[in-house]
Amino acid sequence: MPAFPSTDVLIELIAPLIEHDGYIRTSLPSVTLMALRRPIPRTPLMYEPSLNIVAQGYKIGYLGNREIHYGPGQYLVQTLPLPFECETQASPESPLLGVSIHLDPALLGELVAAMGEREDEESPVPMASVSMTPGMQGAVVRLLQTLHDPAETAAMGPLRERDVVFEALKGQQGAALRALVNHQGHYSQIVQVLSRLHACYAEEVSVETLARQANMSLSTFHQHFKQITQTSPLQYLKRLRLIKAQQLLVQEAYNVNQIAEAVGYRSVSQFSRDYKRCFGTSPLRHRKEERALQVS
Repeated sequence: MPAFPSTDVLIELIAPLIEHDGYIRTSLPSVTLMALRRPIPRTPLMYEPSLNIVAQGYKIGYLGNREIHYGPGQYLVQTLPLPFECETQASPESPLLGVSIHLDPALLGELVAAMGEREDEESPVPMASVSMTPGMQGAVVRLLQTLHDPAETAAMGPLRERDVVFEALKGQQGAALRALVNHQGHYSQIVQVLSRLHACYAEEVSVETLARQANMSLSTFHQHFKQITQTSPLQYLKRLRLIKAQQLLVQEAYNVNQIAEAVGYRSVSQFSRDYKRCFGTSPLRHRKEERALQVS
């Protein structure tokens, strides 16, 4: 996909900061750069709550029966850690370039309180693509400019992050961001359950316990959980465990048995079957393929 003219400045600011493909950490803990020089077919993954701005390249997210397209001139607002599938369009000539800003609950709460009460007419949507406004574009440009100067990053970086989050709160997904800190309604109750699952994903979990934690009946909990996440609680937990396993498989020197146990599986053979069903390949083959790509 060709970049819109308005994103040229973002490309110029991101490209010199890229040293390799993947997610590149910056001196600001909440800010990560994204780069990829090859297409990635539709594959399962999970984003933490974040704002994901694409300067070049194109992504398509698949969540339940929804397709979420985001490319130059757009950004993805991810308010919940949802397992979904993603396809990336990129090439050596036109690599994917972008920046991701982790959503800090404390910063969100501070900004929401400062902005005052707002009536949100629409129900929150946990994952959606939003068109870049001039205000958001300017905030992202200032943040990226800051990353080019260590002294400016140290002095002004947190303020630049604040600018970007403030613009997102003013945007089309502001209601979903406010719902994360207002602690009202079913959306907030499901958010709290998801936080517990991410903290204790390797432990034995019953849906009845989750429903009690959300102060809902079992049927009401199932209904609202699926409405928000597009999957059932147990399917969500299984996908969460498998994605955590994938991260360990690529990054750590654990064997398959150790990884299965670390993410909550009691049966290694069941783990391997579920992993292949999810990712289309066995854990060992996946590790070899990823390491070969890293070497190349």
